[in-house]
Order: sequence, then structure tokens, then C-alpha cells
Amino acid sequence: MDTGERNRGYHLLYLLPSILFFSLLLGTRAQTGGADQIIPFDVGVVLEMDSWIGNISWSCMKMAVDDFYKVNSGYSTRLSLHLRDSGDDAFGAAVAAIDLLKNVKVKAIIGPQRSPQASFIIELGEEAHVPIMSSSAKSPLLSSTQSTYFIRTADSDSTQAKVIASLVQAFNWRQVVPIYVNDEYGNGILPYLINAFQAIDINVPYKSSISPLASIDEIQEKLYELKKMQTRVFIVHMTYDLGLRLFTVAKEEGMLSEGYVWITTYGLTDIVDLMGSSATNVMQGVLGIKPFVNTTNKLRDFSQRWQKIFHKENPNALVTQPTVFGLWAYDTVWSLALAVEKVKMYNFTFEVPDIHNISSEIDSIGISSSGIKLLRSIQNTEFDGMVGKFHLINGQLDSRDFEILNVVGNGNKRIGLWTPHVISGWKNLTGRLDTIIWPGGTKLVPKGWEWPIAGQILHIGIPVKPGFPQFVTVEEDRQTHVKIPSGYCIDVFKEVMKDLPYAPYNFTFYEDKHGNMNGTYDDLVYQVYLHNFDAVVGDVTIIANRSLYVDFTLPYTESGVSMLVPVKDKREKGAWAFLDPLTTDLWLASGAFFIFTGFVVWFLEHRINLEFRGAPAEQVGTVLYFSFSTLVFAYRERMLSNLSRVVVVVWLFVVMIMQSSYTASLTSILTVEQLQPTVTDVNDLIKNGDKVGYLTDSFVPSFLKRLNFKETNLIAYNSPEDYEAALSNGSVVAIFDEIPYLKVFLNKYCGKYAMVGPTYKTDGFGFVFPRGSPLAPEVSRSILKLLESDKMVDIEKNLYQNMSCPIEEEDDTNSSSLSFHSFWGLFLITGVASMTALLLYLVRFLYRCREVLRTLEPGCSTWRKIVFLAKLYDQRDFFHRPNSHIAKEQGPIASHDITPSAAATSGAQTPSSISNLAFESFESEEEIDNDLSSEEEHTGREISRQNPEPPSFADFLTNREQNDP
Repeated sequence: MDTGERNRGYHLLYLLPSILFFSLLLGTRAQTGGADQIIPFDVGVVLEMDSWIGNISWSCMKMAVDDFYKVNSGYSTRLSLHLRDSGDDAFGAAVAAIDLLKNVKVKAIIGPQRSPQASFIIELGEEAHVPIMSSSAKSPLLSSTQSTYFIRTADSDSTQAKVIASLVQAFNWRQVVPIYVNDEYGNGILPYLINAFQAIDINVPYKSSISPLASIDEIQEKLYELKKMQTRVFIVHMTYDLGLRLFTVAKEEGMLSEGYVWITTYGLTDIVDLMGSSATNVMQGVLGIKPFVNTTNKLRDFSQRWQKIFHKENPNALVTQPTVFGLWAYDTVWSLALAVEKVKMYNFTFEVPDIHNISSEIDSIGISSSGIKLLRSIQNTEFDGMVGKFHLINGQLDSRDFEILNVVGNGNKRIGLWTPHVISGWKNLTGRLDTIIWPGGTKLVPKGWEWPIAGQILHIGIPVKPGFPQFVTVEEDRQTHVKIPSGYCIDVFKEVMKDLPYAPYNFTFYEDKHGNMNGTYDDLVYQVYLHNFDAVVGDVTIIANRSLYVDFTLPYTESGVSMLVPVKDKREKGAWAFLDPLTTDLWLASGAFFIFTGFVVWFLEHRINLEFRGAPAEQVGTVLYFSFSTLVFAYRERMLSNLSRVVVVVWLFVVMIMQSSYTASLTSILTVEQLQPTVTDVNDLIKNGDKVGYLTDSFVPSFLKRLNFKETNLIAYNSPEDYEAALSNGSVVAIFDEIPYLKVFLNKYCGKYAMVGPTYKTDGFGFVFPRGSPLAPEVSRSILKLLESDKMVDIEKNLYQNMSCPIEEEDDTNSSSLSFHSFWGLFLITGVASMTALLLYLVRFLYRCREVLRTLEPGCSTWRKIVFLAKLYDQRDFFHRPNSHIAKEQGPIASHDITPSAAATSGAQTPSSISNLAFESFESEEEIDNDLSSEEEHTGREISRQNPEPPSFADFLTNREQNDP
């Protein structure tokens, strides 16, 4: 061995530890999955590759894998997609899933494509603990509640139900008919649709299911059944192939013409983008809904790349966009890749049971050791995907907004946006959708229903019960022997239907073989629910329990139930009837003012008018006589004071008005009957156990029982004549019935009966239609027009025959009596006038006596002053000079001049002269009358000659009191 070889051997010996170290390190990294080694993760994909959705979804999934690992090149895991074609049946999908689980050992499955294929595969995933992710199986029947390993990365069809219901409600359509494929996909949405419609009171009268393999003839037969119905709003939920066949036949049958409404769910809306003109030619005017996807830069870039790749693989395809299904498939792969990287599953295995315990191919698959970790990782994955925020709630993609499309021209046109429970236009974002082109090319919104094909007529049920023929009666034509209905209800119905010429009808009488009513009114109404009648016309009252199974139009009569009782004249016209015109308070007030006014006049006239003087008894008589003689304007006393004249004039005005009112009221009482009801309170009838009547077969008995009437006290009658006989002979105390009946009764028996008591509310008479019938609101609108027209006035005149007698009497026994409330203004006027005159007189009197009062000795008590003034007031006023013609009538005393001293000082009176006059006034009038003629001249001469200072008034009072006996 040479030196070089020896050196090389030493070098290898030195390097051997390093080589062993790196070999161990590399072996360890290989066992633990080092960062430089890519760990494949096998994923099964089950799709229908002969369908557009299958091809689009597969292309999007492949692009998702490439895009994900371009962005996340450092990840240690990589999805490996294994595609299996399921064909178009559930068996093929099941075989494909078993192959993937058993032979490929896939750790997750994306698919299957359709809901009917999913049930078995979901069970496989549950058994093997392998997550099953579907981006296109949207049936609500498939959910994580059935299998914890099922994840739906698409919107559930249950969310579409709310969108469609809001769309129907936006146009006020009242009936819809779902047309759906009869499989798990079609049946899954149906309960949610019906619940959504019921929540907004939209009726679903019929549901049309079509087999997935239905022929053209079978589809034609289904559409012919729908064409015979009134409803023209159809909700279509089915696959592309079946949907295209349906619309092709519908167009041939004329069901895509004006008046029809077609709405497709998202399972069918993309058909226009997938099939082009073959779909648009037969779907013009159709509305569709589609999950809303915001157009971002990322989506634009992806769509451009996808279009190039997809058209390279499918050069004959018409598709220009990946559709929402493709975007869901893209996000599904992206979410799975993120979840796999999180759990770092390097030692993924299937635990296969002992070979002796394997009984089938399914048992041989085994159980995934890390399936539950992967499931939880997927459920917690969130990111911004192609369709928006990827977020799972209870194993299902969170619901989003929807856009509303209209098939116009060569494609779909966006007309609106739906956010939870709110619809807005696409352009203006207001509460109204953009302009829609409906089937037939019209912009006029269809009313949602039409009259059926020619030959279909309404069968109208008519009651034949006797009682009130004014409302409904049946007459037989003498020549043709054909029964013809007539009456108020029939007249109203005929007039209403003139506005609906497209709805022909005939009348069918609800009678038995003997020509009698074939049951009660409730039975008659129930016939509409059973579809034995298309409607019922007659005196049918709108009540709550009937409205549970039929629809009523708006009422066309007055509403309410009232009580009918006899009336009698309760006003006694006896010996004291003359007191009735005035109430007690008015009598007392009138008497008080008579006396008060007489007193005021006496007070004003007493000092100056001899007719109001004399002995006390004579003065009281004068006051009373004067007061009450004004009642007949026969007083003989003349008024000398202007104040008393004002008082008397005002009082006579009051007396004149009261006298006229009294005369009118007394005349009314003595000549007009005061009819009053015999009973006014319903509670009295209940308390006394009185018997009451009602109309046979009406709802009134149940109503009276709710008022606590005993059933034994309720008696049924058939006609107004029976009512009158029962009330006349006392069989019943009152009758309870609806107001229209009672008004007809009162028209016939005017003046003997009256409606009294409260009016219990009901909704009146209405026409009956099946529940949810679109004809009911049409007839209601026509009723409103009729009620506002003069024609209704003429119809009611025929019913009530221009009734002029009072329907309801006033329940007030004193309705003709006049009360103080009606005259307090007059009393106020005369009272103010009297008090004002009285106060003015007192002020003037006190002013004239001010100097006299000063002559009283100091310290004189108030009472003594009042007594002095009273005595002074009681004397005649010699300063008052009456008119000449009055003086002549009153004699020489009244016209006598004052004393010479007073005459000498008449121009300017002094306290001394007033004292002298006061002294003279205290002489009795009798003495003055007897002595004045003999002493006047002597007294005058003495005063003129001596002109002594007159004595003080205080001395005069002292001397006078001493000389008084």
C-alpha cells in the first residue's frame, strides 16, 4: 500500500463518524416528515363527469390545488385528488365512494354532486370516520345532524325558501304552486317553501311533482292540470335536463304567455348560462334567484384563467363563467388544504378489523385513525374565498345574500338583491325591483291568477232557509219551473260580479230532496272548504270560527248584534202633568228669581212710590203680587225709578222666553207619545232569568251563552212574524239578532219596538270563498266600489223600503223636560241687572246721607247706624219730583212742595237743612197729612222771621226717643 492510499484510508476513517451522523439525521427527518419532504394527502372526488356542473367543479378543484400551493409553497402537505365518475345514479356514486375508501384509502371525499346520491356516501363517511364534503348537494334533508362527518360547503336549499317567499310577497301574490322533481333533491325544499309561504299568509293550493325520468307526455299532462287552475305563479325546483324539458312543453302549451309567473330556484337558474339559446328561447320572462358573489379582482383573475383552461378542455362549451357551483368547489378544496396542514397528519392509517369479523366490503374499509381531528379542523377553518367569507355553522356554509335575475334576450339580467328579509333594486338599491320583462314581453306585473280555461264556471251555494226573504229567497218561474234566487244579498252579488266578467257563475241551492235547507249555515260554509261549492252567497255572517277554514270578502252590511224590545208610553198625563215641562231645579230657580226681582223693585220704589208703601203685610202682598203678575204681564204698579224700569224690562224678557219654552214643552208632553223601551239593560234579563229569542240556525245562541244566558232561556224563531207574536204575547222579553234583520223587522212593525242596549260587534255579512282564493280580494275590491256608489243606495232602499220610523228610541224619561242648565244664562243676565241696580241705588242713598251720619254723636255703634239708616230709608223721599202726570194721579201729598226753608235752600243744601228735613221726615205721614195745611204758613213765617239755628240731628233723635211712647 502506497502512502497516498494510506492517507485516503486515514481520511475515510476520520469522516466515518460524520457520515454516520448525517445518515442518522437524514433517517430521522425522513421518519418525522422534514420540511423538505412533501407529504401527500389523498382526497376522493365523486362527480358526474357527463354534466356541466361536474366538469366545471372538477376544473375549479384542480385550479384550487395549484393556486393554493403556489401561495403556500412551504406547506408540508399536499392534496392529491382522485376523481371518480358517479354517473347519474346513486349506485354509481356508492361504488365510486367504496373504491376510494377501500383501495385508495382516501382521507376525505368531496362529493357527490347530487343530493339523491349523497345519503349512502354520508353513511360510509360516518362508518369510516372520513369527512364527506359536498359543494353541490343542497337538499335540506342532508345535514350534519344526520351525520357528524357530513359538511356542506354550499348554501342549503332551505335558505332559498325565504328568498322566494319574499319575492312572492313583494308582488302581493296570494297563491303559488311549487313544481318540483320527485326525488330527495326536490322533496327536500318543499317543507321549507310551504312554511315560508304560510308565515306570510300565502296559500299553496296544489303541489305538482314530476318524476326525474318523466316523458314529454307526462310533463304535458302535469301542465294541463295546472292550466285548469286559477293560480298562475309557479315555483320550479328541479335539475337542468328536466327543467329544460318542462319549459319547452310549457311554452308549447302557451303557459309562458302574458299573465303567467315562473320563478326558478338556484338549481335551475344557471341553465341559461350553461345551455344558451336552447334555454333562453323557452324561458323569456322567467325570474330566478342565485347566490350573490361580489366581483373582486381575485375573482376576475380566476375567471379569466378558468375560462382559458376550461374552453381548452371543452372547446364546444357555451359557458363563460365558472358558476357559483364551481366557486364553491374551489373554496371546498382550499378549506380542506388549510385544515390538513393544521393537523399535520403524517401517520394517517385505517384501523381494519380482524379478518374473521369482516362480513362485507364496507367492513373491510376500516376506521380512520385521525378522522375526528380532520373534521374539527375543517369546521374551524375560516378564510376569504371566491364567494366571500368561508365560515361554517353547524357543518354548513353560512347563508349569504341572493341576487334576482330575469331572463331577457340572450341571457340573465340582474334586477334586484335580497338581503335577509329585504328586497331592493339592483340599480337604485331601493325597495322596488328594477324593470322586469314578464312572460309575453309585458312590463305589467301579472296579478298571479287568472280565470280557468273556457267552460269552467263558479258553483255558488245559496241558502234556502225561510225567515227574512228580504235578504235571500227562492222563487220558481211559473213557465220554466226554474228556481231563481233573489233578495238583497243576491242583488249585491250580481252587481259586484259585473266588474268581474271573466268569472261566470251559476247558483246551486243548498237543499235536501224536500226543498228544505240541508243543514245549518255552518254546514253550508263548510261545503266551500270541501270544494263542493266554489263560493257561498247569502246572509252569512263573518265570524272567527268560520274564517279558520274559508275566506270571507269584506262585509257589505252593517255590523253588530243588538237587542229588540217592546216600547210603551211611560209618560203619565194626569192632573199634575203641567209640572213636567220644567225640572225641579228650574222650578225652584224660577220661583227664587220671581221673589228676588220683586224685592229689588220694591227696594228701588219704596221711598218714592206710594204703591210700594203701607203696612208691612200690604207691602209683602204688593211684592208677591207684582212678582208673579209679571208672568202674565198683568202688573198694575207704575215704576218711578229708572233703575227699577231697567230691572223690570230685563226680567220681562226672561219671563217671555221661559213662558214660550214652557208652553212648547207642555204641548209636546200632552200631545206626543213618549215611547220608552220596557227593558234597557241586558244584565237585568240575565239576572231575572228572562227568556229571549233569536233567529234559527244563526250564531247568536253561542254568543248569548258567552253573555251568561242559560240555554233553557233561549228560544229560536223562524221569521219576523214569529218575533212579533212572541214579543206581543210575552213568550220572550227580548229578541237578539243582527242589526240588518232588526231594521227590516222595525220597518214592518214601526212604533211598537225599539233596539236598545249596547251593540255587540260582528263583521256583518260577507261572501264565502275557499281559503286563499285569489277571487276573494277581487270581489272585496268590487264591494268597496259598490259601497261608494249610488247603486248601493238604491239596493238598500229596496231592502228597507225608505224606512222613516225611528229605529232606536231615546232612553230618557225626562227627554221633554226643561232644566236649569238650559236657562242659567238668562238667570245670570237678570241677576246681574238686578244686583247692579240695587248697588247703584245703595251707593246713591249712602252718599246723600253722608252729612247726616256725621251729626251722630261720637262712638255711636255700627248697629245703631244701621238702624238709623233703616229708619231713614223707610221714610218717603220728598226730594224726588215725579213726572206731572204721575203727580196728579198720586194726589196733593205726592205733589206737595217742600217747606219754605227747604225751598229757600234748594239751590244749595246744607247739613242743617238736611237735618231739618230729616227731622220733618221722621214725623209720621199721618201727622203731615193732617197738620200740614194748618201749620205750614205759621211755621214758614216763624222760620223766616227768627231764622234760628236748627237743632242738631243728635238732639232731634234724643228728643224724639224721649217723646216716643
